[in-house]
This record gives sequence, structure tokens and C-alpha cells, in this order.
Amino acid sequence: MIQLINISKSFASQELFSNLNFKLNSGNKVGLVGRNGSGKSTLFKIILGEELPDSGEVIIPKGYKIGALKQHLKFSENSLREEAALALEEEMKYDLYRVEKILFGLGFTQEDLEKDPLSFSGGYQIRINLAKLLVTEPNLLLLDEPTNYLDILSLRWLKNFLRSFEGEVILITHDRDFMDSITTHTMGIIRKKLNVIQGDTHKFYEQLQADEELYEKQKISQDKKVKELEDFIARNKARASTAALAQSKVKQLEKMDRLEDLGYDATLKFDFNYKETPAKVLLDVKDLSFGYTNDNILFKNISFSLQKGERLGIIGKNGKGKSTLLNTMAGELKPLSGEIHMHPSTTFAHFGQTNIARLHPDSTVTDEIHSANTKLSTQVIRSICGAMMFSGDSADKKVSLLSGGEKSRVMLGQILARDVNLLFLDEPTNHLDMDSIEALTKAIQNFQGSVILVTHSEELLRRVCDRLIIFKKEGAEYFEGGYDLFLEKIGWDEEEDELQKPKQKPKTNNKENKKIRAELIRQRNMEILPLRKRVEKLESSIMKTEELLEANHEKLIEASNSGESSKLMELSKLVSSQESEVEELFEQLESAQNELDAITQKYEEKIAEIED
Repeated sequence: MIQLINISKSFASQELFSNLNFKLNSGNKVGLVGRNGSGKSTLFKIILGEELPDSGEVIIPKGYKIGALKQHLKFSENSLREEAALALEEEMKYDLYRVEKILFGLGFTQEDLEKDPLSFSGGYQIRINLAKLLVTEPNLLLLDEPTNYLDILSLRWLKNFLRSFEGEVILITHDRDFMDSITTHTMGIIRKKLNVIQGDTHKFYEQLQADEELYEKQKISQDKKVKELEDFIARNKARASTAALAQSKVKQLEKMDRLEDLGYDATLKFDFNYKETPAKVLLDVKDLSFGYTNDNILFKNISFSLQKGERLGIIGKNGKGKSTLLNTMAGELKPLSGEIHMHPSTTFAHFGQTNIARLHPDSTVTDEIHSANTKLSTQVIRSICGAMMFSGDSADKKVSLLSGGEKSRVMLGQILARDVNLLFLDEPTNHLDMDSIEALTKAIQNFQGSVILVTHSEELLRRVCDRLIIFKKEGAEYFEGGYDLFLEKIGWDEEEDELQKPKQKPKTNNKENKKIRAELIRQRNMEILPLRKRVEKLESSIMKTEELLEANHEKLIEASNSGESSKLMELSKLVSSQESEVEELFEQLESAQNELDAITQKYEEKIAEIED
């Protein structure tokens, strides 16, 4: 097993952690927690040898293999089998049997082996990356935010897989339910030290709180003793008769191992402002349908009423139309048909992933929050900034200098500034750490108004939603009940399909069917080739632009710190332009990928028909 001995790491003047010690035993599955910026990902890089510690030693036994799951989905081969085989070491490069065995174990079929990796859904593409990792036969999996960009079904599958994995796991995720369902131990980087306990995050934070309460009591007692010694020294050092005794007290004070104040990390504080309403029904939706074209309908004939205090969750696989439904109800998109009625007293706030683009790059955090409610006093605005972890001078930072997570907090601050009785929230936990997610969850629970929420978090669904809209294979449907009741009464079609899915499909012996199948594949490849090239080109452009954007962000911060106003203005415009360019490229990528998926699905259905 691996062992960390006295590991310390700093960047410039910032110390991440010091003298970390940890031993990973056989079969341990460990959740690594800590605030954003505490050094969790850096610790992973040190274990992988990608970063060197300032001091200390990482001991890894000979032959012990460590694998890290890649979040980026980038494939170079034309078939699933060839893509997975890329992970084989040189001396094993012809051992395709092992590759196929792993792929079958992850739910792929014999027929899937010849498919293009890009033809699979996002969840299955994550499985391809996982297959490539498992081909190397790792003893330890290091997983840094593996839940990012996964839909609820992929999250459920990955959870079950990691539970049954026979090796060791160290996991970083902000999804507390996901972590607790997998891990045997929890360790946290807290105030630059590493604490480890056997048990889940709830037990870890309970123990941490108990330790801190004991520490605070010890410090109060010590502070009292120090004050008594200092008072005695001050009274007696000048008198000859007691000077020697006073000096002995000075030495006693100097030898004392003084306890320092505990530095508490800033945490988001949520308290949505509820606007009173006489309405029983805040929102009434009748026969709502939407599609970008008449041939591409995302949802149709959705009807429901949302009463005051009710909380509706919108769930399903990625790309099915969850955010589109929310944006349609918020009035940002025009439906193909149907009606949306709000009571005259209904006032809503909308947190959407694309709304970040509406923040003004040259405005400060306080400017943006003030713009949400110009009636608020400066004191109240500053208070909201503080609640969103923008205290002191950080509240005066320009939006162009903020990270994606900080911009999300600004948007949440804008919602806090408004008096509302209906909240539209699209993946509000993205970019938040575990403590902040807990604070948001409690705020939603305490909100007296109504909430419509898009999320992949099963824990958030269970704790706040009492009814659902589920995007499934046949479209979207309204469900009168919570998430656990849905799983009990209906469940996910895709999971049922997977249980019934044969691991290997027998090949047909019908020559005519083989000819038809080959022709369909040829036609499919001709149709999707230009689209695939376009997708690859857009992905490449996004990566290049984001790299430039990151570099310019750093230059912007340097210019801001040095006070170069002309350079700051020039870089602000450039960053704003590049951010808009990335947004545009993502929109083009989504459109091209949807078209590619539709063509692929069309031919898969035709091929399935001839094989039945």
C-alpha cells in the first residue's frame, strides 16, 4: 500500500499543507474532503508523481499500480475495441481478450466493439475511459471529481461499480451522498493538516466539531492562565522583593506551548427573501411543448400546477431538455405550444448555467448584486456579498477577474437580493464545495415559496423535492411524489434495460442481413463523417480558446495588481470577447452533437430492426 510521510507543499507564499502523514491499507476506499483551494488535487498530483512535495516522502511498493480516471473525453480510434486497446502495455498489445472481457464487464456488447467511441452517450463514454484505466490493472484508483458532467443514471452506475471494485480508491467529490455510499474512511485537509477517521463524512465532521469544541475550551483555559501570569508579572517585576518570583513566571510563560486561534473557513450563508403572496397556485403549466424544429421535439404536452411551498425536481439524462424546460417556464424560450400562467403576485428568480454570460465584465461584485435590487442599502449589499464569501476588498473585484465558481456565487447573491416566492434553479450546486451545498440545501428547505430545480444530485432530490418531472426514453412526464417513491414505483428504464442486456450478442448467420447491415453502416458513416469532423474541430477550438482565456485571466490579475489601467482595459475586453467566443462555440458544439446523436440513433434503430 502507499504511505505519505511528512508531506508539505506551498505555492509562492501560500502554504497548502504541512507534515501530512497517511497510510492506505488494503481494501480502503477513502473520501478526501476539504474546502476549495485546500490542496486536494495537488495531493493527488504528488501521489501520481506529477508534482513534487517541498518536503516529505511518498512510498509506493514495487509493482503497485495507481490509475487516475480522466475527465476529458477524447478518442482517436474508429472502434471501441481499438480505443480500449490503446491502454495495453507494449508487451500485452495483442491481448484483446482481456480488453473485451473488461468492456463486457462494463456493460458493452459484442456488437458495441465495432462502434465508434464517439457514437456512445456521455455516460458510456465515461465507461470507455474507465475501461482504458482498468486495462492497466491498477491497484488504486485516484478519482478527482469523477461526477462532473455525469447525468443521474451515469452517477448511479458509477456508484455501484466503485462499491464492487476490489482495489483501493481515493475519491474527491463535492457530492456527499455519492462519497458516503462508496467510502470506508474519510480524510480531510483541515487547516493545512490531514485528519483521517473510519466512517462517512457525517462522522468525520461530527468528530471535527467535537475536537474543535475541546480545543476551544482548552484555549479559553490557557488564555485565562496566561492573563493571570501576565498580570502577576506586571505587578511584581518592579519590586525587589518579588522580582525573582516574577522572573520565574516569565520563564513559565515563555515555555508554554501557546494554542492559536482556530481559523474558520468562510462558508456561504443562504437565506432567500420570501415575498408574501395570497396565491395558492403560483404557476400553472398546460400542454407545454418545445423543440428547436418540428422534427426535434424535446418535450410535449407537459401539464402541472405548482402550489405555494411545493418543490419540483426536473431529472433525467443529459441532453434531453431539462434546462430547456426550465428556461421555457422562466420565459427565456418561446414554446411551440401550450400555456404558462403565473399568478399576478408571483415573483421569480432564475439561476441558470448560461446566465453567467449576463454578468458585466467591468462591474464589481457589489455592482452586480446591487443591480438585482436597487432599493437595497450599501450595508445590506455588503452583507449579501459577505454571505457569498466576498468580504472586504473582494466585494470590489471586477467580474472579469472572477473564476467560474465565483461568478456562480455572484448570481446566487443576486437572487438573495430579490424578494421572491418562486425559484428556478438549474444545477445550483455546481462549483460549490460540500459545506456550501449543505447551506444551500437547508436554505431551499426553509424557503416558504415554491422551487423548481434541475439537478443530478440524488441527495438534494431526496431532501427538497416532493414532486418530479422525469425525462425518460419516451419523453417527459409529471410524477406526483418524491424521488424514492419514483424509484420504488417506476424506476429508470435504462437501468432495467441494462439488467436485461446480454453481455455478448450472437452474430447473425443470415447473409442478406449482413449485406443490409454493412450498407446501413456505410451510409451512416458517410452521413456522420462531416459532423464528427465538425465536432472534433469545435472541441479543439474550445480547448485552444479556453487555454488562451486562462492565460489572459492570469495576465489580467497581474495587471490589476500592478495598477496598469490601460493594459487592464485591453485585457478585460479581450477576456470578455474570448468568453463570448467560448459560449458561441459550446452552442455550436451542442447543436452538432445533437444532430450527430440523432443520425446515429436513426441507423441503430434500422440495424436493430433487421437483426430482430
